[in-house]
Amino acid sequence: MSHRLHRKSRRSLIVIALAVCVLCAVGVGIGVGISRPHKDGPPSAVQRADFANILPAPVSATPTGGQFTITSATSIHASSDSAPALAVADYLATLLRPATGYALPVASADTDGAGVIRLVLTGEGDKKLDAEGYRLDISDDQITVTAAQPAGLFDAVQTLRQLLPPQSAKGSAQRGVVWSVPAGHVLDYPRFGYRAAGLDVARHFFGVADVERYIDEIALFKINYLHLHLTDDQGWRLAIDGWPKLTDVGARTEVGGGAGGFYTQDDYRKLVAYAQARYVTIIPEIDVPGHVTAALASYPALSCDGKTRSVFTGIDTGFSSLCAAKPTTYAFLDDVLRQIAALTPGPYVGIGGDEAQATSAADYAKIVDEAAADVRAAGKTPWGWQETATASVGTPSVATYWNPGLPGAAIKQAANSGTQLVLDPANHSYLDQKYDAETALGLHWAGYVEVQNAYDWDPGTYLPGVNQDAILGVEADLWTETVATTGDIDYMAFPRLPAVAELGWSPESTHNWSAFRDRLAAQGPRWSAMGIKYYHSPQVPWPAGS
Repeated sequence: MSHRLHRKSRRSLIVIALAVCVLCAVGVGIGVGISRPHKDGPPSAVQRADFANILPAPVSATPTGGQFTITSATSIHASSDSAPALAVADYLATLLRPATGYALPVASADTDGAGVIRLVLTGEGDKKLDAEGYRLDISDDQITVTAAQPAGLFDAVQTLRQLLPPQSAKGSAQRGVVWSVPAGHVLDYPRFGYRAAGLDVARHFFGVADVERYIDEIALFKINYLHLHLTDDQGWRLAIDGWPKLTDVGARTEVGGGAGGFYTQDDYRKLVAYAQARYVTIIPEIDVPGHVTAALASYPALSCDGKTRSVFTGIDTGFSSLCAAKPTTYAFLDDVLRQIAALTPGPYVGIGGDEAQATSAADYAKIVDEAAADVRAAGKTPWGWQETATASVGTPSVATYWNPGLPGAAIKQAANSGTQLVLDPANHSYLDQKYDAETALGLHWAGYVEVQNAYDWDPGTYLPGVNQDAILGVEADLWTETVATTGDIDYMAFPRLPAVAELGWSPESTHNWSAFRDRLAAQGPRWSAMGIKYYHSPQVPWPAGS
């Protein structure tokens, strides 16, 4: 699936004092984003590491003055009875050791102490924190992270990383840097429980290391789902026992005729485990009944005419279909979806269902309903595109709204009947769309999508007539017809992906484009330190040299 339709400083002490007073006066005002007045240039180095620049914007953040400094004597303590808390502590230490050059030992302890970063789990009783919420309390001598669940500790670590100098993201020792964190208090939890990034590995194949890299990048902004588009006309990317030709034939190419590739089931397990360690849940998608040329080229019997087909290397859509009249189709669906569900600990398995112009309405309903039933029989919830709302998929199910050009009545009716909606409107959150007419990569069938387009919409009110309770969350998909390298991924995803991430995480009251663009600009030096080759949007006042 691609979802293409046919086709900125004075240094005076007075200024510093005024800045501190403004922040203190606003206090929890970062609950509305700590808006700073626009400057005549990019943010200064001091401003880059403060509470006003946390992204996504937290529920509240109150600077108190002072700072905690990480030194060679700093250690990280985690709740002694929690292996997950210790794992987050190890993760934090692993992130900070290369640039600081410090040992940062991790201890299984609940003790206070000067120079300690503490990770504390409170358990189920703290309703305000819930599954992903956290408190971050920073004083001159200690940092304390409190969460009800390990995911909250992990989310807090992402915030803490943004309060450190950007050089902390470097992979080698940085001499002469003071590793200070501003003192204060943060309370934070997400607006929506589902915040996803989608990656198409079917049009162009990306190996395990490439996907792991993207998982690390999306986790920085508290994205908690990765939707992997595993099959399409151009390639089948996951080995299925009993159907060897899916990879022997269907995986051996990609858009433009490249070599393609696929994941063994062990590769997929590795990706799932890597994502789980970063509190990201993988959603695998097998797209049916359309987008199936790779499957038909592998097994012609899945088509109604049984004719041999070549694997497709172009970018058109809407011309392929499974055959609804053949029992082989349903045996195929059951086997594939059952195996994928068994490999996937997360709650969702994707069945696609988009752009099936080559399938009649009756055949579409039959195949989609059967696929949804197979997923549900395997203990998972079917995840599909908005077109699936026209079939009798039933509940629980997820329908993903992507095309504002399609009639909205069916998806609204599905939402009002219990289907949960993911909002992924192409003209806001499709990361494959060009930024402007000069963008070398990408398509533009949904229009040009600059950073402000990606940010300036509200998931809670986007679909009139749909109650916000029906909105599961948001997603930003990167289709890869023109995206072939990790550098391409970075360029198209950043800075737009953090915009959608903020919409999914932050309170609606923080939504402010002027404040957001400053927060976004502050990320530039950090992304550069991480090696993220992002697009320098002219809408954002990036610091010089970032």
